[in-house]
Amino acid sequence: MGSELNTDLPTRLPPARSSTAEKLLVAASELMIERASIEVSLSDLAQKSGVNSALVKYHFGNKDGPLLALLARDAATEMAQLEYLLAQPITPTAKLKLHIAGIIRAYHQFPYMNRLIHYLLHESIAEAANEVSKFFVAPLLDFHRRLLAEGIECGEFRKIDPVLFYTSLIGACDHLFFARHAMSRATGVGPVTDEVCRQYIRHIEALICGGMLTANTEKAVATSG
Repeated sequence: MGSELNTDLPTRLPPARSSTAEKLLVAASELMIERASIEVSLSDLAQKSGVNSALVKYHFGNKDGPLLALLARDAATEMAQLEYLLAQPITPTAKLKLHIAGIIRAYHQFPYMNRLIHYLLHESIAEAANEVSKFFVAPLLDFHRRLLAEGIECGEFRKIDPVLFYTSLIGACDHLFFARHAMSRATGVGPVTDEVCRQYIRHIEALICGGMLTANTEKAVATSG
């Protein structure tokens, strides 16, 4: 495993916007969590934050403005942590497991995140979808390419297509949260709790690692586990 894992990861990037804009994003985040919905209007933000409604429109323009800005803020933090993870002196398999856990925990911590991604990519204007692709999809896919290349080079991973890997992993992690209401109606399952997250992390680890680790790595993991 090499040196110990560097745990000095930032929980937030330094804000690159005005304090008023940051205050509005905090209000948007709190409202979405309280309502379990991304339906937040500019007037809602003004009332929640105490900021004049004219200033809300000045900073974000239309109703999709704060949605895009909030996702960009949270995605920037997650992408920075991926760079920290890739630089850690641990095995690619260990990085993969931490990445799986990180995705699921991020969706749990920010329950609006996956809804924002779906909305901005598929239901908003083309410019918003392009922005999400630039600051979320492309960097995450690039991280997967580099992690897979590292694992293949050291003999831990089988050769895997990065796009198919991205689709499989992100789809599996996202679906637990995005389809929870449909699953609840069909199966009677409850909300996504901390324990559900822990169970799902173990489940996805087993599925993903079971399909991509080489025989030697599987033996090593089984021995160390």
